[in-house]
Amino acid sequence: MLIERIWSANPYRNFHYLIACPESGEALAIDPLEWRLCLDAAKAKGWQITQILNTHEHRDHTGGNAGLVGATRARVLAHAGAASRIGGVDRGLGKGDVVRVGRTVELECLDTPGHTMAHICLLSRSDQPALFCGDTLFNAGAGNCHNGGHPQQLYETFMSQLARLPEETRVFPGHEYLARNLEFTLDREPDNTAAQRLLGVARRQSPAAMTITTLGEEKRVNTFFRLQSPGVIARLRETFPDIGEQPDARTVFLKLRELRNAW
Repeated sequence: MLIERIWSANPYRNFHYLIACPESGEALAIDPLEWRLCLDAAKAKGWQITQILNTHEHRDHTGGNAGLVGATRARVLAHAGAASRIGGVDRGLGKGDVVRVGRTVELECLDTPGHTMAHICLLSRSDQPALFCGDTLFNAGAGNCHNGGHPQQLYETFMSQLARLPEETRVFPGHEYLARNLEFTLDREPDNTAAQRLLGVARRQSPAAMTITTLGEEKRVNTFFRLQSPGVIARLRETFPDIGEQPDARTVFLKLRELRNAW
């Protein structure tokens, strides 16, 4: 499996992805808002974009569909529950469905509600597993739930699905927010040395070359995975004393999401 990460350089800070089969040169484009960048990248690699996947229905992820379909005749894939809102979807996807690219690439669909209620992530179970996670999981952060989502569902997605993936799974989100998210982690857990080190690295990098984290790293630096950290809980109680000394993980996650909304 070949992966090309494409930095959009737009105000939304989008990342787009091409996933290609090394044998056939067929490629899948994920959330190609800046579709011309995706088309140019595919041409430079000698790949042919045959499929487009939208992780969810928000316009900053679907807005390039028409242009890229017009240029390539690619088929559009999306969560079956979002297909009518996106429009022009050729294949509706659900939990456990497999997306095949060329002769060698297979990607499993995970049904991951929270940011929206019809959101999918793609999981590659290769020697180097990869998660293409849209706006569900960011490097060192979590998606918001402002436009059609729910934080309770996001918590369930984090705990019942994402936290159980192999630690070596690489994380490929829909936007680049690494430094800002690490700053939030350190606001919540100032003595998190792993987050301090990674923030130093992130501040020296350009968005196009930003570090790709793994799930193992996320569990060390992403406050939304660190729900039982005494430091996180103690700091949270300063703002929400009513949560008590031993709040459950769900409460910690929801209060962190509430804080992040206004941070």
